[in-house]
Amino acid sequence: MQPTRMHLKILLPFRIFAEKTGVSRIVAETRSGSFGLLPHRLDCVATLVPGILIYENEAEGEVYVAVDEGVLVKTGLDVFVSVRNAIGGTDLGALRAAVEQEFLNLDEREQSVRSVMAKMESGFMRRLAEFHHE
Repeated sequence: MQPTRMHLKILLPFRIFAEKTGVSRIVAETRSGSFGLLPHRLDCVATLVPGILIYENEAEGEVYVAVDEGVLVKTGLDVFVSVRNAIGGTDLGALRAAVEQEFLNLDEREQSVRSVMAKMESGFMRRLAEFHHE
C-alpha cells in the first residue's frame, strides 16, 4: 500500500512558483512559531510570516524555500501557499539572509511609504477643509 502524500502549490501574485506532488511533510512559520503538516492532519488555514518553508518529497528530499508573508491553506491532501515573494535554494544560511534582507526590509520600506502617504492625505484633508470654509 502506497503511503498518502500531499500536493503542494506555492503561488505568487502573478505566477506559480512551484507545484510539487508526493510531499510527505511541510514545515511553515507563523507569528506563533513553526508548525508542521502531515498528510492526515485536519484541514487548516495559517497566516505566514517571512521565513523558511520546508517541504519533503521522495524526488528532491528536503527542500527549503524562503517565503514572504502570506497564507497557507490545507484542504484534504492539497496545500496552497500564497505569498508575495519566494526564493528557492539549497543553502539554508543564504536563504535566511535573503529573508532578512529582502522581505523584512521591504516591510520597513512599506511602513515608511505608508507613513508618508498618511501625512500627505492628512495635509490634503486639512487644506480641503480650509478651502471649504472660505
